[in-house]
Amino acid sequence: MAEQKIIFGAGCFWGVEAEFRRIKGVSEAMCGYCGGHTENPTYEAVCSGTTGHAEVVQVEYNPDEVTLEVLLNHFWCCHDPTTQDRQGPDIGTQYRSVIFCFSPEQELVARQSMDTMQASGRWRSSIVTQILPAGKFFKAEDYHQNYFTKCRMF
Repeated sequence: MAEQKIIFGAGCFWGVEAEFRRIKGVSEAMCGYCGGHTENPTYEAVCSGTTGHAEVVQVEYNPDEVTLEVLLNHFWCCHDPTTQDRQGPDIGTQYRSVIFCFSPEQELVARQSMDTMQASGRWRSSIVTQILPAGKFFKAEDYHQNYFTKCRMF
């Protein structure tokens, strides 16, 4: 089966990227911006909260090696999907919990996964993750790519 991609927003993209890079079957995890209204946004503009973009990671994967369900489980476990526009100390719409899907099939699987996670009782509050059709993805500046490895933090 051909490579697939999906976009996850779960707070600051550095940790999310590192999480997905470790998964067998993921060929690429790229930091970027999605879901906004500004063409070619910069990190500074996205951080200002004026572009509407979220910090995201575009994940390319081989579905013969890793399922979308496995990727979604990693997504749910790498952040708190019950906090609106916030992950830890990072506050703003750019840190929202969001899944950008490239097909109706991905959206269906994502919604089923969200329902399963909500019913699991893992979180006391309701999941606020948005599940949306993928818009234009803008790759983040090079210094954001593989950031933790560059800084020897992960």
